[in-house]
Amino acid sequence: MWRRAVCWTAEALCCVAFVHQVERGVGVEKAARVRPMGPTRAEARCACGDVVMEIAVPAQWAWHDHSRASRVAQGAAYATYVGSWRSRFRFVAGEDGVTNYVEPETGATRSFCARCGTPVLYVRKNSPNNVNIPRALFTSGVGREPRYHIGIDELQEWTYLGEPLGPLKGFPGVVWNRGRKKRG
Repeated sequence: MWRRAVCWTAEALCCVAFVHQVERGVGVEKAARVRPMGPTRAEARCACGDVVMEIAVPAQWAWHDHSRASRVAQGAAYATYVGSWRSRFRFVAGEDGVTNYVEPETGATRSFCARCGTPVLYVRKNSPNNVNIPRALFTSGVGREPRYHIGIDELQEWTYLGEPLGPLKGFPGVVWNRGRKKRG
């Protein structure tokens, strides 16, 4: 007989499935192998915490953007974005605290927290049903790893590409690229 339980956590849902299988005579060993459900939402927030967003997990896509526009907007060598369909995205708080900038060349809209300036959204003109959020803003996993590179031809020579690093003496937590040793 099925026991009814009202609960919303992944652990509780796994427990209900376990009880249901044991009562059906599946056996404790087999029922214990039921995979628990993972999170269904991932939360992102700006630096000051005024703007909070969430997407349904897993995200639809993730990529590294090396284009000049993203480099300048993010203030970094490249930006890593997580994309979602607009229908799977929502503002939890602070939507009224978001300011927008439309790029004149592409028509893409970049949105920022009006209080702290954190870039929070990137929407391309030709894809208004897709929203892209900087990966660094998420407080948990998004169910998708960035495997694509856009604008790789615009990669800067000063971008770190995984060269060996060593600790900088006298500065804990700081590492540096020693460069090539000159041969005499």
